[in-house]
Amino acid sequence: MKFIILGCGSSMGVPRPDGFFGNCDPKNKKNYRTRCSALLKTSHNNILIDTSPDLRHQLLRHKIKKIDKVLFSHLHADQTHGINDLRSFYISSKKQINVYADKYTSQYLKETFSYIFDNSSTQYPATLKLNKLKKNFSVKDEKKNIKIRSVEVGHGKIKSNCFIIENKLAYISDVDEIYNKDFNYFKNLKYLIIDCLWYDYHPSHYTFETCISVIKKFKPKKAILTNLSPVLDYNELKRKLPSYIIPAFDGLTIKL
Repeated sequence: MKFIILGCGSSMGVPRPDGFFGNCDPKNKKNYRTRCSALLKTSHNNILIDTSPDLRHQLLRHKIKKIDKVLFSHLHADQTHGINDLRSFYISSKKQINVYADKYTSQYLKETFSYIFDNSSTQYPATLKLNKLKKNFSVKDEKKNIKIRSVEVGHGKIKSNCFIIENKLAYISDVDEIYNKDFNYFKNLKYLIIDCLWYDYHPSHYTFETCISVIKKFKPKKAILTNLSPVLDYNELKRKLPSYIIPAFDGLTIKL
């Protein structure tokens, strides 16, 4: 089983569309960051987390030929606006893809991308089936059921969902608060992948300082910083961080 970070960039990616690299060295390929999406790849299933606007590029890069399920963390554009790219998998398989989202994300998806879920047209059939995101669920695989827990976290004025896989890996792409009642879910994991936007205050994301403080509190064996803005250069981060904390890069793959 593998967990692939398809994209680790902030909402406009690195570089931004206007070519802005910020502090990032353009000579380092690990500073080229698409928007956040991830893929859990098992022996029989490809489970996608979020559909970033860069999804087409991400899937082609990794030669992904099928998507079995999609989990949405929240309703923001940088996590949802690549959803149309999933239509290609319906065309090739003739099967609707099950997608899972919370109440507010579901409402947003149905309002914004109604044609993807609307079965009333014979000319353009619904390509995705929208399901309620549960707190605990499992995915059947060849040898066992893979357990996934969704945990709600604060993300500015809205809530986001993070995902804990087999009590080994937590993926928290967008967060400014993890609630005290949920702390035990995040302690002593093998991998903690966590939002780290930049150095200064932000109303809906962890800063570098806060992120490092949270990592030290939860004590994972390995922590990986994601949702990185142009402020954060890959090599500069590596020099600042202890060996068990690393910055993400597009394509980083973890074996579980």
